[in-house]
Order: sequence, then structure tokens, then C-alpha cells
Amino acid sequence: MTRRFVLALTLVCTALFGSVAAAACAPDRVDLRGPWGQARFSVELADTDESRAQGLMFRERMARSSGMLFIYDAPTEPYFWMRNTLIPLDMLFIDPQGRVSHIHHEAVPLDETPIPGGPNVLMVLEINGGQARAFGMKVGTEIRHPRLDQSRALWPCD
Repeated sequence: MTRRFVLALTLVCTALFGSVAAAACAPDRVDLRGPWGQARFSVELADTDESRAQGLMFRERMARSSGMLFIYDAPTEPYFWMRNTLIPLDMLFIDPQGRVSHIHHEAVPLDETPIPGGPNVLMVLEINGGQARAFGMKVGTEIRHPRLDQSRALWPCD
């Protein structure tokens, strides 16, 4: 009887903790951490030329804990602009290890001035303008996402 109980408990714990670990990363979520604490954003992916070109254009609002994650096939030196973008945005430029390498705070709606991301950028997270400062996010903040190479990620999913 005790052996069955231990086996059943082990199976329940494995199922429970396995699902929690799997829930730590999902394509539609980005987790961020740093000395300031942690945050989680629900994200839409922009991982094709078409979706990256469209971005958040023509949106009149975005939920507080939402964003858009631009993902490139290889590290690049991206430039952004705010053409047809109606809401102010913070842009977090992320290297292949999942480290924020540059933050552009409060990009001005409809401004077509190029916003450079710097070299070696694999992802860009756009969130509502002012949120990066409100959380205290800085260069060096780490992100967790399944599309990062998990063997190189500073904060892997597993």
C-alpha cells in the first residue's frame, strides 16, 4: 500500500511540476528579469518580413501587459520607425543570448525618424511607452522565450 502511494505521489508530482516547467516558456509570452524584478508580457509574434513590416501600425491601444516580439532569422542591425503607429512605444533590442542591449524609450507616434537598434540584435520587444522606465528595465535585462537558442540563452526555458 505504501509503495503504491509513493508511486502515485511521484506520478502526480512529475505531471504537476512538468506542466509548470513547460508553462515557463510559451511562444506568446516573454518573461523579463533584472535587479528591478520580473515582468511577463503576452506578445504577438512578428517573425516574417510581412508581419515585421506591419508591426503595430494603426493600433489605437495595446493592453498594459501586452507587446509585440519581432524575431529575425539571424542577428541583424535593425532600424525602426513609427510610421502609421498611433501609440507611444518602448523598444527593447535583444541580443542572441536574450540580453537587452539597447532600449529606445517612448518612441513618438507617427514619427518617421529612424530608430537604430544597434548591432547583433535577434529580437525586438515593443511594449507601451513608459513601461520600461516604470519597471526599472535597463540594458542587461534578460528575457526568456522559446525562440532563443536555449543552449546559449542567459535565462533558458528549462
